[in-house]
Amino acid sequence: MTCGMTGGMMRFLFVLAVALLPLNAWAVNVERVVSPSGIEAWLVRDHSNPVVSVRFTFKGGSELDPAGKTGLANLAASTMDEGAGDLDSQTFQQTLTDQSITLRFEAGYDRFSGRVKTLTENLDQAMDLLRLALSAPRFDDEPVERLKSQIIAGIRAESENPGKLAFNALYENLFSGHGYAHDSDGAPETVAAITQTDLQAFVAQRIRRDGLIIGVVGDITPERLASVLDATFGTLPRGQAELSTEVEPRVTGRLQVIEKAIPQSTVVFAQKGLKRENPDYYAALVMNHILGGGSFTSRLYQEVREKRGLAYSVGTSLYPMDRAALIVGSVGTENARVAETLDVIRVEWARMAAGEISQQELDDAKTYVTGSFPLTFTSTDAIARVLVAMQINELGIDYLDKRNAYIGAVTLADVKRLAAQYLKPDGLDIVVVGKPAGIVPSR
Repeated sequence: MTCGMTGGMMRFLFVLAVALLPLNAWAVNVERVVSPSGIEAWLVRDHSNPVVSVRFTFKGGSELDPAGKTGLANLAASTMDEGAGDLDSQTFQQTLTDQSITLRFEAGYDRFSGRVKTLTENLDQAMDLLRLALSAPRFDDEPVERLKSQIIAGIRAESENPGKLAFNALYENLFSGHGYAHDSDGAPETVAAITQTDLQAFVAQRIRRDGLIIGVVGDITPERLASVLDATFGTLPRGQAELSTEVEPRVTGRLQVIEKAIPQSTVVFAQKGLKRENPDYYAALVMNHILGGGSFTSRLYQEVREKRGLAYSVGTSLYPMDRAALIVGSVGTENARVAETLDVIRVEWARMAAGEISQQELDDAKTYVTGSFPLTFTSTDAIARVLVAMQINELGIDYLDKRNAYIGAVTLADVKRLAAQYLKPDGLDIVVVGKPAGIVPSR
């Protein structure tokens, strides 16, 4: 597998392109808005288009799903907008369509979140529909059963997906006994067991004011936003869900093979990582970019794909969660070349851990990580998502002004120190789904 451009030339062009990005063009002013009842939101005003995007999140996601009812948070996210208050499912959904309002909920491991996007002229109606969905969802039999059937069908269809199988097994190995070990979608039998009473209890326990985080972007003034916040969220009960405790990922260097008759194996691997609040997180971000997070320019991409043609794509990422943190990677390769691919990955892991990192690699990575950040701001909804993340991670309202300086302060010594501390080539937990040749599983 080859490309028509050398790795060195690709690295040069990517760094050059990023360096030329107009960094001042994306500057945004973040304002803190507090309603009369004390509900806070971070706002970026943009009056260039008559659109408002709202993102919000509550603490406690699918990892809190009760035993035997995994998939509860996901089912709640799928059904809370299927009728609320006096509006049945059809009426609620038709109103959203008629007014061009986007209203969605989603459940992650740590958070239950939602978003609204609407024309400014329909903002009051959009937020009133959100208020109803949060405080008075109906959970009528027809939409609940319909969505349960769709979710169960999706779970069964995904049960043969090699990537899904691999990541589910990896997380079960790392977090056995904790909520992170189960799939947020649940299993067919656990989703089928969820009742209307379970959904109502979920809302009563999870949809609460304390811990609520809100980001707003668009055509709205702080004064109007303050009023909207109280009207939408002001009647929610105080308190928040009881959260789980920290969990240490059980990384033991095991290698698991899930045999599946497919021509290419899917491989996922992980080690312990850094929580977002760790002062070394920015150095870890640069380290990961050099190792496997740098798209066409990373070590793994160059060694696995460009030089040897072992895979079409390979990469790593930092995955900080509320209760644990990982460095996670994945690659897909022919069954006959899985062993070789893993050897190459371990060699690059070891080289980084031994401090074989150049100043040029560091400089290129820092240029990319700082210069590509404006690409995050692609829409009002994307910016609202960033505002929520800033608050979740307690980064400060001036984070957007300071972030590049944090990356710029990372030194070669910082990256070498972190690589030596975290990258353990013999300690990678690995799951392979396929029919890999020459692989001896440890379990």
